Amino acid sequence: MSTSSNLMLLIVLCLTLISCGDNTPPETENTKENAITHPSDLMPSIDQWGILLGNGESIKDLAGFSHEDYFYHVNDGTDWVVYKTPNGGVTSPNSHNTRTELGQKKANRWVPETGGKLTGTLKVTHVSTSGDARVAASFSVVVGQIHSDSGHENEPLKIFYKKFPGHAKGSVFWNYEINTAGDDNAGRWDFSTAVWGYDMAKIGADSTDFPAEPEDGIELGEEFSYEVNVYKGIMYLTFTSDGHATKEFTKDLTASDYVNKSDLPQQVITQFVSIGQDGTERPEAYAGETQFFKQGAYNQTNGRSPSTNMVWSTGGNTYDGNLEKQYANGDYAEVWFREFSVGPGVAPR
Repeated sequence: MSTSSNLMLLIVLCLTLISCGDNTPPETENTKENAITHPSDLMPSIDQWGILLGNGESIKDLAGFSHEDYFYHVNDGTDWVVYKTPNGGVTSPNSHNTRTELGQKKANRWVPETGGKLTGTLKVTHVSTSGDARVAASFSVVVGQIHSDSGHENEPLKIFYKKFPGHAKGSVFWNYEINTAGDDNAGRWDFSTAVWGYDMAKIGADSTDFPAEPEDGIELGEEFSYEVNVYKGIMYLTFTSDGHATKEFTKDLTASDYVNKSDLPQQVITQFVSIGQDGTERPEAYAGETQFFKQGAYNQTNGRSPSTNMVWSTGGNTYDGNLEKQYANGDYAEVWFREFSVGPGVAPR
């Protein structure tokens, strides 16, 4: 074979090899598969948490776990963890309300004197549209908690979002529940503090009467953030949201403000004393008691008759627990988180 023929054969062979090679186009942002498929892909310190779902199922290992009805990942241009739960489902033993909510495992629990820190950036995308406007808990969801694991197992902190039907804007507020003095916890009550909009005590005059929409409220789908920092017995709370004033609060968890009947705030007298809850708090409040954080969607609307408790029994629709009907008719709570952290308490800024 001539030299020119050999050269031509070599060129053809090279072109053939190139054409048979990897023809995969360069990877772009549009073609790249999102690597995040489960909530745990977004969640730092995943080993600290377990979760209770709205169907009563308790999951201890969240790595790679999701549930299409209650706990899953979405991307709308941003990655989110979704917590969703109906008005009527399977509840924990000491509650009448359903939840899809994280809880710190026992190995990670703490006392106020050593402290802990929880942060979250979230948007509430739905609260129940049924309920009784006279009942303070109606149309609300708790998106973060401190819960005691000792004594009466009360809650020194619950962070709420609440929006009345027909309003564009809702309220963010936080509640402190007393650590009731003595062995009888029946007299316990919450004191509520407004962040943006109203506190919990703002209710309607009748079951379908809604107060005026709060001027400085937070809309459904509007982001806000909270930081809960307990350090040397003091709880430091910081709330931020674009377009809203930053709000900061402090509360001593180791010394009570409510030791005597005369210490009861007027809000409590109006809201709780009228239903027989008029307890006082032990002087040391939650000092020395084991605490843990909770985060997610703890739906405060339930199907119980308001006649049983005009603060917590909201009379919402539950369709005998039918999940599909509740989701279709707006009888659920849904919360999306995009950032979260949990760890030890730190010295305040």
